[in-house]
Amino acid sequence: MVPLGPLPRACWTPLISLLLVCCLLPPGAQGEFLLRMVPRNPVVPAGGSLLVNCSTDCPQHELISLETSLLKEEVGTGRGWKAFQLSNVTSDSKIFCSAICNGSQMSDSSDLTVYEFPERVELVPMPPWNPVGKNLTLRCRVAGGAPRTNLSVLLLRGEEVLSQQLAVGEPAEVTTTVLASRNDHGAKFSCRWELDLRSQGLGLFQNSSVPRQLRTFVLPVTPPRLFVPRFLEVGTSQAVTCILDGLFPASEAQVQLALGDQMLNATVVSYGDRLKATATATASAELEGAQEIVCNVTLGGESRKTQENLTIYSFWGPVMNVRGTIRNTSQPTVHQGTTVNVTCAAGARVQVTLDGVPAAAPGQPALLQLNATERDDRRSFFCSAALEVDGVVLHRNRSVQLHVLYGPKIDPAKCPQHLMWKERTIQILQCQAQGNPDPQLQCLHEDSMAQVPIGIPFRVRLNYSGTYYCRAASSQGEHTFIVVMNVQERNPLTVTIIMAVLTILGFVAAILASIYVFGVHKRRDIYHVNQGNHQENAGFPLTSGRPEGSHHLEPPAIGVHAQPLNHTSPAGV
Repeated sequence: MVPLGPLPRACWTPLISLLLVCCLLPPGAQGEFLLRMVPRNPVVPAGGSLLVNCSTDCPQHELISLETSLLKEEVGTGRGWKAFQLSNVTSDSKIFCSAICNGSQMSDSSDLTVYEFPERVELVPMPPWNPVGKNLTLRCRVAGGAPRTNLSVLLLRGEEVLSQQLAVGEPAEVTTTVLASRNDHGAKFSCRWELDLRSQGLGLFQNSSVPRQLRTFVLPVTPPRLFVPRFLEVGTSQAVTCILDGLFPASEAQVQLALGDQMLNATVVSYGDRLKATATATASAELEGAQEIVCNVTLGGESRKTQENLTIYSFWGPVMNVRGTIRNTSQPTVHQGTTVNVTCAAGARVQVTLDGVPAAAPGQPALLQLNATERDDRRSFFCSAALEVDGVVLHRNRSVQLHVLYGPKIDPAKCPQHLMWKERTIQILQCQAQGNPDPQLQCLHEDSMAQVPIGIPFRVRLNYSGTYYCRAASSQGEHTFIVVMNVQERNPLTVTIIMAVLTILGFVAAILASIYVFGVHKRRDIYHVNQGNHQENAGFPLTSGRPEGSHHLEPPAIGVHAQPLNHTSPAGV
């Protein structure tokens, strides 16, 4: 009897077919005995190994074997059982256990499933920026992984599941579409695979891709607003400003400001959806002429540009020059009688006008000649320059003051020759001298050489009377003017005597007037006439005391009645 050994690989296919036929036989054909395989429907990691046990309860069994296309090795045997080790399991397969019981064939089969994790999971790169309101397609690719029936692919925004689908194809690709919004700016999207083997008792396995960050933006269709000067003079600087509203996110926008081919150093600030860029434009000689300032705002790979025209011009002057001076500084000075030439000039294309007289042509200087007199001292000469730039006339003015040196002079109209003052009064000697430089003026008494104050209040004394020599002196000469001062006493002696005499006479007159008034009053009183008897007194009428022949008017007569005296006369009288 030839011992049984492993069948040649060429015999596996007929044997497997025979086993399949036997499996189709009804159980009664094999009796009541069974052949079992453990484990049932196993799940094995790819490249792993599996221990399979085939056993039967048939007491008269023969030839227990395991049929598979995988590498196998018998690792154990016993009464009614046999164990096999399967190694390097790389793909799904079906395995069979077979045996002969009482001359009949028995068999059992099981599905062996191989699982493996995906080799790679990747979220396809998104565009760097996505406009708000535009659909964004997310794509996830998963390479490898088995079994595919248990492998699903998820697309997530943060931890929010956007889509979950079974992995189909190799590599599996899953897509979904989202509508980009402002809230999606900065959001992280990722892709995750899940291998669910919980029904096989292994659990849920998963892995995620590297997250990708989405940036959304809003860029208005309107161009930026650019604020620039219309003109800029060579050598000067001025700020330019570029503003764009409705921008999101404004803080991430890029701004470029340029003057011609020169990039300007811009300072950019954002307020909400507003972007503001400010730079300083400096005009140089090589940029003279028509130029353009450009503002370019870039966000999300898109740009908005605007430009404004700027004219750079050169306008030096006007420059004034005074010739014939002894000092040609900011205050030109000449001697009286000097011929002075005043010129005013400016750059090309500039029309200058000197004291109202225009130059012969633009770019030509204006000239004024004069013979300096004292009336020209502190005279100002005015020069105006006009330059037309891009249809606009620009003006610039300058002036210079001429100083004429001339000798001192005292004006009689400003310095009285005769003064009549009273003693002990407060007076001011008003006297002025002209000249350039300003002369020193002092008035000295001809005898005492005493100096009297000029232009300030002082108390007049008797000894101030006399003749004064007022002298004005400067580096250009001197001038003397005579002033006569007559000081009168405040109260002379004759006036005092007259006042005393008049006072005494007034007093005497008052006394005499009082006596006269008193005497008249007494003559007009009532008198009582004393009479002895009626007969005796009948011959004594009252008469006027005025002499006869007087022509003075008499006052009306006053009735006088003789009243007897109440007294007793002596007997015999």
